[in-house]
Formats: sequence, structure tokens, C-alpha cells
Amino acid sequence: MTTRWQLAHGRFLDIGDKALVMGILNVTPDSFSDGGQFVEADRAIEQAKRMISEGASIIDVGGESTRPGATPVSPEEEQRRILPVISALAKATDILISVDTYREETARLAVAAGAHIVNDVWGLQREPDIAKLAAETGAGLVIMHTGREREKNPDVIADQYEFLGKSLEIARKAGVADAQILLDPGFGFAKDAEENLQLMARFAELDGLGFPWLVGTSRKRFVGYVSGKDSEARDAATAATSVALRLKGAALFRVHNVAINADALAVADAILARETAKPGM
Repeated sequence: MTTRWQLAHGRFLDIGDKALVMGILNVTPDSFSDGGQFVEADRAIEQAKRMISEGASIIDVGGESTRPGATPVSPEEEQRRILPVISALAKATDILISVDTYREETARLAVAAGAHIVNDVWGLQREPDIAKLAAETGAGLVIMHTGREREKNPDVIADQYEFLGKSLEIARKAGVADAQILLDPGFGFAKDAEENLQLMARFAELDGLGFPWLVGTSRKRFVGYVSGKDSEARDAATAATSVALRLKGAALFRVHNVAINADALAVADAILARETAKPGM
């Protein structure tokens, strides 16, 4: 079944029948995997174009590392890093652009610069006014689960329902339409390896929330725990997680290496197409 995701600037994206890939563009000096590689706008645009050529449907631009222990940056510094890239990308391409931020001011400026989607790693619970911005602009909204700075339910699925239920209440009170929302289970955000693996194994239990899912396992620590590889060597294992989660219902995949995940997801989609085909077709 296909769902039409409503985005800013009159755009939309059909989600469901085919796995979609969101390419990660960290304009930061300290992200855990690619920090410092794309801090210059020209290099960031070049990398974005490379990911587009490899099959990315969305480019997700972030200006503050969310890795554990990262040093927070000021809103001004975050905006200095990302706004020129978003503006240049919007002018140079027709790609859908996501801004990875939990700050309402940054999100507002990013949408004005050409972003279509706001990707909030604090699930609207750090700066709830992001929901008002989404309602005003029609921006797509990714609401992510996190376990940081709070007491978690020991059951990983129950904790998803509790946290995201609160986030969805914030969104609806602000007037955000359901058609604007995707959910993200927040792999790696205050979750140990066992919790992440349990979340993957039980992923289909999240269907009850009633929204499409974006997942971001790319090069995460738990992927290294399973594969025994350092962050820069985790792309093959990441692709394996993408396939597993696609077969369990995930729709959109936020990754560093677009090409390998796009290939892996094409295989997953081929399997799914045959599972749903009528006998003899």
C-alpha cells in the first residue's frame, strides 16, 4: 500500500511499494563516521550529487553531531554550517532536502532556504514549536524516538509506544496532519546492542502506531558489535540490517553509503513483490 507523504513547497513523496533511501550529509567536523569530510559547501554539494546519482530520494543535511558525547553547538553555528548547503542544493538540484535538527529556529530557516522535511532526533520533545512550524509550512516531519535523558520502559516496544505516543500528541495539538508524519525508532539513541537487536527482531510490532517508518542503522555501534568492524567498514552489515527491516515493513532508509543499500533494498523489494503477487503471476 502506498502512502503519499506531504512535504513543504508543494512537494510530496509516495512511500510504500518501493524502498526509498535518504543520504546522510553531515556538515560537521565531529560526526562519528564522516566528520570533517564535507564541512566545505562545495564538497558537501559534490557528495550530495554523488548520492543522488546512486539512488537517494532525499538528502538529509545536519550541522550538529548526535553521536554520544558530542559537543553541542550554538544555533548560530549550526545554521552557519547548513543553510548555505541547503540553499545551494535547492538551487542546483530538484532533490528533496531534509534538515536534521531539533531547533525550531534552525528548522524554520532551513525550510525557508529550500528544505522540504524536518528530521527531529528529539521527537518534538526538546523544542515542541517544531510541530507548529511543520503545521504552518506543510513540511514533512520525521519524529524520532530517543532514550536519552529519561527513564526508559524496559520493554523496547512498549517504550516506543510511550515516547512516540507523546510526540504524536504534540504534533496533533499543533495541527500537523498525519500525512506529514513519518516515525523513526531511533536505533542507537541510548540503546545498547541488545536493545537495538531486540528492536529489529520485533520491528513489525510497531505497526500499531499507524505511520510509515524511517530507519537509521547506518554504521551504528551495534552494527559494529555484530560485525566486528570499525565504523567506516560497516556498510555491508548496514545493508543487511536494511534488508531485514525492509522485510519487516520499514519504508525509508537513512544511510551513509547509498549505492550498497540501494542495491540490497532492490533485492528486498523483489522478494516482497513475489510474496504479495497472486499465484501464477
